[in-house]
Amino acid sequence: MRQRKLGNTGLFVSELCLGTMTFGGQGDLWSKIGQLQQNDVDALVGRALDAGINFIDTADVYSEGQSEMLTGQALRNLNVPRDSVVVATKVFGVTGAQGSNSRGLSRYHIMDGVKASLKRLQLDHIDLYQVHGFDPVTPIEETLSALDTLVRQGHVRYIGVSNWAAWQIAKAQGISARLNLASFASLQAYYTVAGRDLEREIVPMLRSENVGLMVWSPLAGGLLSGKYTRDGQSEDGARRQSFDFPPVNVERAYDVIDVMRGIATEKGVSVAQIALAWLLAQPVVSTVIIGAKRADQLDDNIAATRVTLSERELSAINAASALPSEYPGWMLSRQGDPRRAQLAEAGLL
Repeated sequence: MRQRKLGNTGLFVSELCLGTMTFGGQGDLWSKIGQLQQNDVDALVGRALDAGINFIDTADVYSEGQSEMLTGQALRNLNVPRDSVVVATKVFGVTGAQGSNSRGLSRYHIMDGVKASLKRLQLDHIDLYQVHGFDPVTPIEETLSALDTLVRQGHVRYIGVSNWAAWQIAKAQGISARLNLASFASLQAYYTVAGRDLEREIVPMLRSENVGLMVWSPLAGGLLSGKYTRDGQSEDGARRQSFDFPPVNVERAYDVIDVMRGIATEKGVSVAQIALAWLLAQPVVSTVIIGAKRADQLDDNIAATRVTLSERELSAINAASALPSEYPGWMLSRQGDPRRAQLAEAGLL
């Protein structure tokens, strides 16, 4: 398992990250995604670590806190040395009482949230603490100040962001630089071969600001597993039939799946492995978060790290999945000078 640097930090994480949304099943929403309990969680975590995965991602809202509890107990049960695993979690949503201050990114909620997460995880620090969404009520300065306090106190090592727009992240990075506060090391975002919207504004921003990218739902909620037919049916009753998320242009997605299926057949691998290998071939990607309900699913995803796509194969997938032209992209392309951009990137101008 290869490791990659996370953004503009000295932290190295495995190219695959174990996601924990399938742990717990507490609550109507999370029960549709997975209901793994401690014995099965221990087995999956152990299998992932044995394969070289050193990165685990969870969140306080997953299964109403149960995911963090199961993850922390698994690390205890498996006697995992603390310095051999990078643990990430998130704050933003409601995990307890429904009060007006029990959500969002205020200093009040962040300080309460980190204490609760540390307790559930049974850890003395969180390696990567991420804000799970954008809070239009709380000033970004207040959020960053609270996160900086946690870093200075040692409760948190690095901070990250999830599900923010490019302009919001760029603004936050500027505020951090101006006020000498800890800055976001990573963005956790949806990105797949069937949903390349990230490439319009966010990917250029990540490259410019040297922010790492953690990809969630890399198989588009199972759609890119290759198990679905064009009518949306799946032989094994996979979760997208009961929880149709994230939104996908299915006709375009199935066109891409057809191309990937041909490549998968030639290589003797699964369609899911081709979809993951495409993501791992994107230079902007730091790590791809994979989740599983069963060991065979996890093993299949891990095997994607051994799949190499040729330039011909990447070109075929890229052509089938290309985003429709949109302003200002087409104007920037028309006015741009590709050779000049290449020289600038190489530091030759």
